[in-house]
Amino acid sequence: MLSAFDIFKIGIGPSSSHTVGPMRAALMFAQSLEQRGLLAQVARLHVDLFGSLGATGHGHATDQGVILGLFGDAPDTVRPETVQPRLEALRRTGQLSLLGTTPITFDRVRDIAFRGEESLPEHPNAMRFTAFAADGAVRAEATYFSVGGGFVVEGGQAVAQTVATAAAVPHPFTTGDELMAQCAVTGLSVAELVMRNECVWRPEAEVRAGLLRIWGVMQQCVQRGFGIDNPLAAQSLPGPLRMRRRAPELNRELLAQAGAADPLAVMDWVNAFAMAVNEENAAGGRVVTAPTNGAAGVVPAVMHYYQRFVPQASDEGIVDFLLTAAAIGMLYKANASISGAEVGCQGEVGVACSMAAGALAAVLGATPAQVENAAEIGMEHNLGLTCDPVGGMVQIPCVERNAMGAVKAINAARMALRGDGSHYVSLDAVIRTMKQTGEDMKSTYKETSLGGLAVNVVEC
Repeated sequence: MLSAFDIFKIGIGPSSSHTVGPMRAALMFAQSLEQRGLLAQVARLHVDLFGSLGATGHGHATDQGVILGLFGDAPDTVRPETVQPRLEALRRTGQLSLLGTTPITFDRVRDIAFRGEESLPEHPNAMRFTAFAADGAVRAEATYFSVGGGFVVEGGQAVAQTVATAAAVPHPFTTGDELMAQCAVTGLSVAELVMRNECVWRPEAEVRAGLLRIWGVMQQCVQRGFGIDNPLAAQSLPGPLRMRRRAPELNRELLAQAGAADPLAVMDWVNAFAMAVNEENAAGGRVVTAPTNGAAGVVPAVMHYYQRFVPQASDEGIVDFLLTAAAIGMLYKANASISGAEVGCQGEVGVACSMAAGALAAVLGATPAQVENAAEIGMEHNLGLTCDPVGGMVQIPCVERNAMGAVKAINAARMALRGDGSHYVSLDAVIRTMKQTGEDMKSTYKETSLGGLAVNVVEC
């Protein structure tokens, strides 16, 4: 049983699986060296990035994430504005301070190998860390897998941890049917049920405060994406595409047109909210994985829609929204995947759309059955969505795709609310289908940038 704070994690862009996960893995490895008393014996490190991490790691700043983790940075506390100056200092001096205490020689090109042509069988996002003594002897070695949404697994430890956690919560569920059954037996809403589970780990007041902090980071991300108190928003996004940000200009236009008789202006705002988040993510800014960085704009955009355009919106509704969305995300994490490298973008924007659809329906008064219906609709019409980022960067088609996912989520919620909750395709069935579709999908369409738009759009 996961926590809502596993689904929603504060980090930095541009990718949860390719930046945040490697940062966490590198930090775990460096901390393991310290715990084993090996830190002072390390003179050099080598990192191998396999599969999707190797194929698109340059565009996803995977090497940057690894270096930050070795520095001792964590995704939720690193200050984005300090990243580039420290990387430049490393380039100049050739010295990396492990955990901020132990200097070693380190060359970004020599000591990080992108091995996209080779995949490990456990997962396409694999990395191996090797620590050497001054005489070249191997002092420690470990392999980690970045399995989506910033989650990191080190060979075979996750199962026992998951089982131990599941036994502790009062309302465990691993499928949509089990979740609906729990709601029916207890009379609780999805949000109320998840809240009772969360209270196993922390007091209710702390849960609410933590979720409102998540919402606060999402709001700050939109503000920065709009260019408010963020001079960097005037710059193009990083990388050879030189994409200009569109959210700041769109925000200015919508503010200038406030009050105009345009029935679709709400849709323009939803687009602006989503693009603001994902342009900020592409620039390496602070975002919330929801459930991934590549799909980080969908949930915040729909939450901003709820806050701005739903008259009864409240902080209580924000908390319920996040708890409901988390429950849906947990189902995908448990039964399929939220990794674009494993199942394509249906596991990222598709899952985010499903989460946002069910959560919006919930705060608009849906029954648990209508919530499940909305979540199912949100995924059913994202099945087969490929992950084919141009240049290996989370820009094209990712920024616009988040806007499309947010609009689709709102429509899915409205469709479910117009029904009575009964529907032919269950959420469990669509999750199974998504997993099967991802398994059948060619690797060229799963975050390798070897197919789709990535090979049909010329990088300039």
